[in-house]
Amino acid sequence: MENFEIPKTVNPDIAIERKNASFNSEEMSIWLYGSKEKLERKRMIEKEACEIVGDRLDVEFASYEDVATMSVQQAIAANKKLRTLQERYNPGGSDIYPALMGNEAINALIPSGSPLTVHILMFTRALKEQGTDEQYEKFGRRADNNEIIGTFAQTELGHGTYLRGLEARADYDRKTEEFILNTPTLTSYKWWPGGLGHVCNYCIFVAQTYIDSEAKGMGMFVVQIRDEQTHVPLPGVHVGEIGKKMGLNGVNNGFLGLKNYRVPRMNMLMRHQQVMADGSFVKSPVSQVSYFPMVFVRCMVARKNSNYLAQAATIVTRYSVIRRQSPIEEDQPEPKILEHFTQQMKVIPEIVTAVVYRLAAQNLQNMYNETAEAVYRKDFSRLPELHALACILKVATSYDSTYGIERLRQGCGGHGYLTAGNLGNLFAWAAPACTYEGENSVLYLQVGKILMKTWSQVLAGKPLMPTMAYITECSKMSKFPQWNGSWQCLLQAIQYACVGSIRVAFQSYSARLKSGQSQTVAVSSTGLELSKAAELHGRVYVAGNFYNQVLHGADKAQRSLQFQKVLENMLELHLIQTFFRHLGDILRFIPLPENEISALRTRLEVVLKKLRPDAVALTDGFDYSDTVLSSALGCYDGNVYERLFDAALKHPLNKKPVPDFFAAHLKPFMQENAAKAKQSKL
Repeated sequence: MENFEIPKTVNPDIAIERKNASFNSEEMSIWLYGSKEKLERKRMIEKEACEIVGDRLDVEFASYEDVATMSVQQAIAANKKLRTLQERYNPGGSDIYPALMGNEAINALIPSGSPLTVHILMFTRALKEQGTDEQYEKFGRRADNNEIIGTFAQTELGHGTYLRGLEARADYDRKTEEFILNTPTLTSYKWWPGGLGHVCNYCIFVAQTYIDSEAKGMGMFVVQIRDEQTHVPLPGVHVGEIGKKMGLNGVNNGFLGLKNYRVPRMNMLMRHQQVMADGSFVKSPVSQVSYFPMVFVRCMVARKNSNYLAQAATIVTRYSVIRRQSPIEEDQPEPKILEHFTQQMKVIPEIVTAVVYRLAAQNLQNMYNETAEAVYRKDFSRLPELHALACILKVATSYDSTYGIERLRQGCGGHGYLTAGNLGNLFAWAAPACTYEGENSVLYLQVGKILMKTWSQVLAGKPLMPTMAYITECSKMSKFPQWNGSWQCLLQAIQYACVGSIRVAFQSYSARLKSGQSQTVAVSSTGLELSKAAELHGRVYVAGNFYNQVLHGADKAQRSLQFQKVLENMLELHLIQTFFRHLGDILRFIPLPENEISALRTRLEVVLKKLRPDAVALTDGFDYSDTVLSSALGCYDGNVYERLFDAALKHPLNKKPVPDFFAAHLKPFMQENAAKAKQSKL
């Protein structure tokens, strides 16, 4: 078996799955990507980008320094490739570059993560959205053209989500019209920004602004940290890498300390707030504007993490129709493991969850784009709604994708633990989103506080934001309507439980305020109730969005009957799964008899059986190439075992029959023990 080839044919066990599917997976791909033209363009760009993808296992066997070098090379290659494609297909546009720098194909090209991601997605965006036109001309155009490379330095060693606690200072000096930047303590060092360690030569430095020792709030400052020609750190700058992480070790996350570092007044980004030459301060009309770069990243998390889950679901679904194990009936052959109900429960709900979150993320991105245009025009009316929605979707997608990928990995048994399966890497890509750009439990509290304000508006009879209008409707119900188990009934039950949780949290919060607790102490003390209300609000939005897309989507008339039926089966599964996930919350406010709950359990089993024949076709609909998946377990042709063996043979230890450690360590150890044993017999 030392010399073998991976078969050129498709494994019949997966071929029959595609043949027996009830719908055409191509229709699903077109639906997910928006149109046939968009799908074809996506495939064309992905194909060209993947031409320069190497063997992912090369990174696994490289040293830490080599990983850093490879990631820089790969990020530059991806950058050049997408810019070339942009000029070829839409000169002057931005729909390919920089928009697709976070695309799945680019992730495959840069398997350890890109040190340029924050430069492209945050640094350049912040210069345009937070800087004046003049500042954009000075810094933004050079950044867009990659003449300078920057990052967004906000998080500190001792502070993260709580931005008002940041310790970095920017003191204004009227005499010189400069800001003096300092990280006065160890905990005020900037910590985590991607690319900061050794790649970037500029950053946006986020600090507390002081004028005459009076705090004016958070400001953003463009800071050059390295010489543009030599890349040597400038005087007053202490910069480096924070060290090896659980994954994404090519991102070059760094630390930054500044000591009496002076920048001109005009290096403060001043589109929304200004410090004038005489030291007078013009406050931003809306405080949330300063958080807008973080809002964008949270939108990105929702999109990317839904994709990570979809990739994992594709890999494990394909593996589950190749792997055979444990006869269901005695004296029968071993079935595909996807025939086992327990495996179906591990795999199929994650497929559906990935679809549901993908649609929610698309809707959120559309809202962000509309709001960004409005903010640019000084219209901040939709910012609070976007902030709340971005927070809750970031939390939901990061939590559920991380847990979902791990459940899926376990569904592959021991093989899921192999690097060649790529599930570990997907987990490492998904998991950090639970803590970066806002730790999830803190974001729950932020949304919980918004819901408290919302309930006050309900009590005052005021209109609510569109995504919260259901709260007013449910608040008017003296009891839940007659239960009939329909999809509308299930969705309304989740809404009703959420509003009940909001009401309970508000009562608890109000009682604590009346007892004399401050607002911040009351929020902390009510944290569990607030978090539960926030979580349920996220469930309401996601389930409601999917419900509307399936039953009332603008493209419904163009769908085939077969595909519409599959979508309805997915809706059935998602609503029932959400019901059982929050059964305790629902029963707290809706008295349901056991027979109704048992009926839903039966429906769950039935819909899993209905979706089982379509599982492979559903994951094919995600349209991930083998290069993107980079998985021996999830290859399109289903030749799992051959690819696993091929990956094993590539391991450096298998390059020669006897490793160096045998002569250096193992042989002397065994010979020493043999000599001692012989001596003891004398």
